[in-house]
Amino acid sequence: MPKSGIEIEGGPAEATSAMNPLLGLAREDLFGAVTMMLRETAGRPVKTLKHMKKFSGEVGKIVTGRSDIAPDPKDRRFTDPTWKTNPLYKASMQYYLAARKGVEEWVEDVDLDTRERAQASFVTAMILDAVAPTNALIGNPSAIKKALETGGGSLVRGLKNAYEDITQNDGIVSQVDKRPFKVGGNLATAPGAVIHKTEMMELIQYAPATEKVHAVPFLIVPPQINKAYVNDLSPEKSIVRFLTGGGIQPFMVSWRNPGPEHRAWGLGDYVDELIAAIDVICEVTKSKRVNISGACSGGITAATLLSKLASRGDERVGSVTLMVCVLDPQATDSETGALVSEHGIELAKQRSAKKGILDGASLSRTFAWLRPNDLVWNYVVNNYLHGEPPPAFDVLYWNNDSTNLTAALHADYLDFYQTQPFARPGTATVAGHVVDLTKVTQDVFIVAGVTDHITPWKACYRISQLVGSPNVEFVLSQAGHIQSLLNPPGNPKAKYFRSDKRPPADIDAWLGQDAREHAGSWWPYWLEWLQARSGALKAARKTLGSKAHPPGDPAPGIYVFD
Repeated sequence: MPKSGIEIEGGPAEATSAMNPLLGLAREDLFGAVTMMLRETAGRPVKTLKHMKKFSGEVGKIVTGRSDIAPDPKDRRFTDPTWKTNPLYKASMQYYLAARKGVEEWVEDVDLDTRERAQASFVTAMILDAVAPTNALIGNPSAIKKALETGGGSLVRGLKNAYEDITQNDGIVSQVDKRPFKVGGNLATAPGAVIHKTEMMELIQYAPATEKVHAVPFLIVPPQINKAYVNDLSPEKSIVRFLTGGGIQPFMVSWRNPGPEHRAWGLGDYVDELIAAIDVICEVTKSKRVNISGACSGGITAATLLSKLASRGDERVGSVTLMVCVLDPQATDSETGALVSEHGIELAKQRSAKKGILDGASLSRTFAWLRPNDLVWNYVVNNYLHGEPPPAFDVLYWNNDSTNLTAALHADYLDFYQTQPFARPGTATVAGHVVDLTKVTQDVFIVAGVTDHITPWKACYRISQLVGSPNVEFVLSQAGHIQSLLNPPGNPKAKYFRSDKRPPADIDAWLGQDAREHAGSWWPYWLEWLQARSGALKAARKTLGSKAHPPGDPAPGIYVFD
C-alpha cells in the first residue's frame, strides 16, 4: 500500500480507454480471433486436452459436492442465497465458474502474440458473460421467485420492457428510466442565455449568483461525444451553479448534434469555433483573458486550442483545467487497448466516412459491450427477467442522451491515436498548426479518477509531462469517470489526493511519496485555485450579453435538444 493511502481498484471492467469505442473495434478482427482459437485447438490438441482434463476433474468434484470453487465476492450475479443453499443451483454456478476459469487459463496458455491474446480474451469473455446461468429465466433463482410472487406479472412486464427496447431504443437494453427527467425542466436549469450562435455551436452565458464576480470569465468546453448539460445536471450536481456561487463568470459551449450533412466538420473547425467564442466572451466581459476547462474529448479540443493559440502568440487564455482527459492514448492503458489494430482503424474511418457520422447509438452500443456484465446483462436481468424498470438516475439519463460524431472529427481522433501529436511535439500538423504542448505555459489543473474506466488515471497523469507549464496541479479523485467530474461537496465518503509539488515524471514517486489524502470533494480546492487566477472582484452586471451579442434563447439553448 502506498504511503498516500490510494486504493487502486477495478479490473478489466474498469480499464477501458476512451479511444477504444471511437476506434470501432473491427468485427473482422474479432471474427479472426475465433478462427485463430479454432486453429489453435486443432493444431495443438495436447495443450487443449490438458485443460479439458483439468476441467473434467473439477466437474467431478462439483458432481460429488467436493468443489470449493466460488464466485468473486464482488460478482453481484450470484448474491441470491439460493446459489449456496440449493444443490442444483450451486452445481450450475460452479460448473459455469469452472468453465470460465478453464477457458481463461487455456487462452493464457496458448501461443499467441499480445494482440491475438487480447482479442481471444475479449471474445471468450463476451461469450462466457452471455451464457452465464443468471441471464436465463430457468437459471436465475431470483427471477423465478419474483415470477411466482407476482403470479407471472414480472414476466409480462419484462416482455413489455423488451418490446419497448426493440421498437423504441434501437434494440439496446434500457439503462435508465427517462420518464422523470426533462432537460430545461429539472435538468440544466441554471439561469442564463445564448449570446452567440453558429451552425456548429451555441455560446451560453450564465447569470451571476453573487453581487460581485471575478473579472476573468471562465469558458467550459464540453465533449463532442455527449451533451453539454452534464455541467449543469441537477441543481445539487451543477458545476455551473457551483462556479456562479463562487463569484466565477461561467460561459459554456453547447455543440450541435451533427448529421451526415455536417460530415466535413473536423477538429480544426471546432477549435476555430472556440476562438470565436473567446472573442465574444472578451467583448461581453471586457476582459483580456479567459480561463477554460475541457473534459474528456472536450479536453482534447481544449488542448489543441491552447497549442494553436501558443503558435500564434495569443495569450488570452489564462489557465486551463483538464478533467478526466487523455491526450496520448496508448494500448498499454487498458486490456482492450491491445485489441486496436491498423486494420481496425482504417475500417472505422471508412465506415464513418461512408455514413458521414459515427452515430450516437452505435457509440453507446460499443461502450456497453466493452463492459457487458455491468452495462448489458445487468439490465437484461433487471428489466426483462425481473420485470422492473431501470433506475431513474440523472447521470444515466444524460449518458444515454447520445450524440453523433462527424466523419471528419472521428478521423481526426483516429489520427491522434496513430500519430500521438501531443506526445511528439513538433511532428504533426493539426487544426492548421504544428502541435506543440511544450509551448503551453499557462497554469494547468488536471483531474482524474481512481476507478475511471473511460480515461484511466495514469493516462490522465501523463498530461502533466506533456505541457510546458511550470505550475501544474494533479488531483486524483477517489471515484469513477463521471463521479470524478460531478463531485459536489457533501459526500462524506468523498476524498482526493494531491501534492504541493509539481507532478514528477515518475508516477510511482507521486503515488508513493508526494500525494496526500484530503477528505471531501476536490471542487472547493479547485474553486480556490480558479479564484486566485480570475482577477479582482467587480460588481456583477444585471444583464447578459452585450449590444453586439444580445441574449437570445434561455439556457440550456436549442442545440441541446437535437
